[in-house]
Amino acid sequence: MSSAQFGGGGGGFGGGGGGASAPAPDAKPKFREYVHSTDGLPLRREKGDAVVLDVKVVGNKTVGIHRILQALQTRKDRFYDYETVLGDVRRLNDMGSFDHVTFKLDEQPGGVAVTFLVHERPVITRVIYHGNRAINDRELRGRAGIEKKDPLSEFSIESARRRLIDYYREEGFNQVSVTSSIGIRDDAGAVVFRINEGPKERIADVEIHGNTIVSEARLKKIIQTRGPMVGVLNYVGNTADMRTIDKDVDVLAAYYHNLGFLTATVGRRIAYDDSGKWITVTFVINEGPRFKVNDVQIVGNQFITEESLRRRLELGPGDMFDGTLLRRDVGELVYGYGELGFIYAEVEPKTVMRDEANVVDLVYDISEGDRWKVGQIRVNIDGEPHLMKETTMLNLVDLREGDWIDRRTLELNRRRLERSQLLETNPQIADPPDIKVVPRDEYLDTL
Repeated sequence: MSSAQFGGGGGGFGGGGGGASAPAPDAKPKFREYVHSTDGLPLRREKGDAVVLDVKVVGNKTVGIHRILQALQTRKDRFYDYETVLGDVRRLNDMGSFDHVTFKLDEQPGGVAVTFLVHERPVITRVIYHGNRAINDRELRGRAGIEKKDPLSEFSIESARRRLIDYYREEGFNQVSVTSSIGIRDDAGAVVFRINEGPKERIADVEIHGNTIVSEARLKKIIQTRGPMVGVLNYVGNTADMRTIDKDVDVLAAYYHNLGFLTATVGRRIAYDDSGKWITVTFVINEGPRFKVNDVQIVGNQFITEESLRRRLELGPGDMFDGTLLRRDVGELVYGYGELGFIYAEVEPKTVMRDEANVVDLVYDISEGDRWKVGQIRVNIDGEPHLMKETTMLNLVDLREGDWIDRRTLELNRRRLERSQLLETNPQIADPPDIKVVPRDEYLDTL
C-alpha cells in the first residue's frame, strides 16, 4: 500500500478527545439464529422410530408441574429422541431449583414412556436479621438479595453476607461484623445473619502530606473524601467510606503521573479519636522526580508517512511528560486516520523508562485497519414512513456514496441529526436517531 500524508499543516484535524473509540459495526443475526416457536416447543424435524407414550415428573414438591413441563422438549405423542431427553435433563438443571435430575425409560410395544426424576434443592423458610440497630430489616433485605422460598444455597448465603458488609461500610460502619448460619430449632430452612454493627465512623479532618509541586487545597478538590462542615453541620453527609478513601489514593497517584511524576506513590493513614467514632485521614505523597520525554517512536504505520504523523504531535523530545498532551496527540492521530477512511484505526501509547535518570520514551503503536468507502445510504424510520422526513435527513448528512468515510464528519452528522428535532430523542420512548455503519466486502454502508 502506498504511503500518504495528512492534508494541511499543523492544524489539519483539530481537537478531539484522546483515545477516541471507533464506531462499532452492527452485527446482524443470521437467519438460522432466529428461533420460531409454537407453545414453547422449538420447531425441528422430528426423528426416530418410537413414539413418546407418556411424560412424567417425579420428586417435585414446591416447583409446579406446569413450570417443569414448559422446560421440556420431550412431549407425549411425538417421536422419542435420546438426545432430546438428555437436553431436557440439562434444561431442568439450568432452572436452579434442582440439585439432581435423572430419567427413566419404560419401553413398551407402542413406544416409550419417559419419567424424569428430580430432587429439589432445599428452600429458605425465613431470613432473620439479629443485632441490627442503625439499619432496619427492610433495608437489609433489599441489599442481601435472598428471600423466603429461594433455593437454600451456601454460596448465595455467603454472597448475601458479603453484600451486607459492603452496605454497612458504605454507611460508615467500617468495624461491622456479620456472620451467617443455617437452621434454628424446629426450622432447618431458616437463615440467620448475626450483626455486630460497631460505631458509625465520621471524618474529623483530611490532611495531605509530602506535596511540594501542587498545593494541598488543589489536591483536596480532586478527591471525593471530605472533612466535616462547620458547626452543627458536622454530621451532614459525613460518612467515612473506606472504599472512597482508597479510590482517592489512586486518583492522587494518577494526577501526579499525568503531570510527569511517573514514579510517584501515594499512601494513606487512618487515625481514630478516643471515642472510635471520628477519624483523621492523611494522604501521604512521595512525588519522586518529574520525567522528560527522551524520544518519540511511531510503529505500525503503513499508509501514512511517519513525517506526516509527527507533524500532528505536540508532545516531543525534551518536553516534560504531560498526560493531557499525550491523550490529545493520540486523538489527533486517530481522527487523522479517520479523515482518510480508516475509521477503525487504533493508536496505543506506551511509555518506556530509560536507563538514564528521569527520562522516558514514548511509543505510538498504530493499528491502521482497513480503509472504507461509503456504500449505500439508507434511512430507517420506525413507525409510519414519511418521504419528506427521509429527504430532510439525507440532506443533513454530508456523506456521499463512493466517498472515503470521514470519521469526524460521521460524528458531526450524528450530532446534527440529534439536534434536528425531526425524530424522537427521548430514550424512554424510542431509540434516539443515530448513524450506524455496517461493513460489507467492498465498501461500507451508512445507515
